Amino acid sequence: MDTPRAQSSAPDVQQWVLGAPSMSTVDRSIPGGVTTSDLSQYCLMLGDDALILSHRLSEWGVRAPELEEAAALGAIALDLLEQARILLHRAGEVEGEGRDEDSLAYFRTAVDFRNVRLVEIDCGPGQGGGFPATVARLLLFAAWRLAVFQRLARSRDAVLATLAARSLAVLTRHRDHAAQWVIRFGDGNADSARRMSAGFQRVWPLTGELFIPHPIEVRMADADCGVDPAEVRIEVSGVLDEVFSVARLQRPDATEFGAFVRPGGRDGVHTGGMEFLLADMQYLARSGSST
Repeated sequence: MDTPRAQSSAPDVQQWVLGAPSMSTVDRSIPGGVTTSDLSQYCLMLGDDALILSHRLSEWGVRAPELEEAAALGAIALDLLEQARILLHRAGEVEGEGRDEDSLAYFRTAVDFRNVRLVEIDCGPGQGGGFPATVARLLLFAAWRLAVFQRLARSRDAVLATLAARSLAVLTRHRDHAAQWVIRFGDGNADSARRMSAGFQRVWPLTGELFIPHPIEVRMADADCGVDPAEVRIEVSGVLDEVFSVARLQRPDATEFGAFVRPGGRDGVHTGGMEFLLADMQYLARSGSST
């Protein structure tokens, strides 16, 4: 495929299709007023969110309730993985220490990851959860990330703005796919509605972290390069209210998301399952590096 020509105006920049990160023609300069440390860490936050949830979704393999759903979850996982590749590549190049997306994904320990804890918990197919919990998490995450990326599309950082703009349709599909499953479970029978409610109870305590800004997120938002996640709380709450209403389910908490007090995933403090997740995700890469 021919590489698109670079354009001079911001609207045209957001129309570019991002291929492999190293081949992107997007302006890669660091906006004025932003430190390399903040930009790199911010990209890690967003990239780690996508990377870790991609891995969790891929764990379903062919164990989803339907073969069609196994394919759908696989496609969502690939979408998130592509976002992660671009964001981790950006973090590495800004950091300037010669680390690429592969080294950041496979050769960091848990304390170096900056993802929110919602994406790392076990929601199935193992004993830690089940398909309704996976659906509940996907709805919460996709609704939140879509709202964040809608604002991130106006970032002064061309890489972040382009990625966000090109991801909106994809994230909308992720959100709507999860919402359809929630409605299907909630509007099914008493047992399916009970299971869906239990799925939300599983993930709800970790939702508060989505909306409490880390200092880096605040600084990036102040520099018009990032998004303060507190700004999307009302919007995401409205989306969830609509889905719960159509599904005829009671929201776990009618007014608030789960409580959260720092430190959390953005600070490198994770749940007990993170170590096991990384051991699984990084095993082949680390084994190959030792031979």
